[in-house]
Amino acid sequence: MTKRDLVVRISEETDLRQQDVLSVIQRTLDHISAAVAKGETVELRNFGVFEVNIRKARIGRNPNAPETDVRIPPRAVVKFKPGKEMREEVIKLTPDD
Repeated sequence: MTKRDLVVRISEETDLRQQDVLSVIQRTLDHISAAVAKGETVELRNFGVFEVNIRKARIGRNPNAPETDVRIPPRAVVKFKPGKEMREEVIKLTPDD
């Protein structure tokens, strides 16, 4: 699903103009991005939590030249932890043996 698909669905369900829906969605995403970029945790109940984690420095290997070690510096990454309802819905996709 793309942002455009989301706009069309919400617009059809609410009878709002697509431009208005797009504006609200874009502002929401902008505010979430800005908060995470500041290192804040963003918690959306029944959806999930966005947070910043710091990965430790480590030594990597180039598969084309395994004798060469490459230092990978520490870095900040965004982590998303899905909410309970989303986890339960996604687990239903697990194929039965």
